[in-house]
Amino acid sequence: MTIAPSQSYQHLSFEVADRLALVTMNRPARRNALSLEHMDELIDAFRTIGRRSDLGAVILRGNGPAFCAGHDLSEMTGRSPEFYRHLFDTCTVLMETIQAIPQPVIAQVHGIATAAGCQLAATCDLAVAAEDARFATPGVRIGLFCSTPMVALSRAVPAKKALEMLLTGDPISADEALAYGLVSRVVPAAELEQATQALAAQIAAASSVVVGLGKQAFYRQLSMPQHQAYAYTKEVMSFNATFADAQEGICAFLEKRPPRWGDR
Repeated sequence: MTIAPSQSYQHLSFEVADRLALVTMNRPARRNALSLEHMDELIDAFRTIGRRSDLGAVILRGNGPAFCAGHDLSEMTGRSPEFYRHLFDTCTVLMETIQAIPQPVIAQVHGIATAAGCQLAATCDLAVAAEDARFATPGVRIGLFCSTPMVALSRAVPAKKALEMLLTGDPISADEALAYGLVSRVVPAAELEQATQALAAQIAAASSVVVGLGKQAFYRQLSMPQHQAYAYTKEVMSFNATFADAQEGICAFLEKRPPRWGDR
């Protein structure tokens, strides 16, 4: 894969390769802890990606020994209530931005994903984990319950397992994370990068306008009662059927040829 450098940041790198965006958290000495500046940069990177119609998928990964160790505790001592509110407001904006952009975001998880790092993995649309990865929400052990990570965790993992993780702080293995729905796939560590890029490339090969519509509809219908969800999604699908790419895809299937997407 040929990677071309894109925008420059202090705490992360943002690169593009073909139709893929690769966002690499780059605070290895802090295990990619989410400082306020780091989160601001991630928000900017994801918003930039969201405005680009030429990018079909995103990989979020971490440089160094860990995916992400959560919030940077070194900036969380002796601060005002206003600072903490701003910190967690920014974290919430980051998580909501990941799910709001049209491109699917895939977490490439190695090492540890703890507290807000576990929240980050749970928030991404998909997650591929190395066999030796570990996931935890250990805030209770330092007197700061993982309340905002709980939002993403409890929407990805069954309630009793999520609450067990939150109440004990004990880590779970990658295989447990897969069994409970926190990650999509588990692969040998040596194959993590290749497997994640293959999944991203497969997604990016589809019509980006169709994928973006589908991602938006997925999150909107989740909280709806079934009858309302069907009423909403039948309108989405009817609208989708009028797209040039939908007509191209149907014709290509009937004619037994590869589709030629126009992303419209």
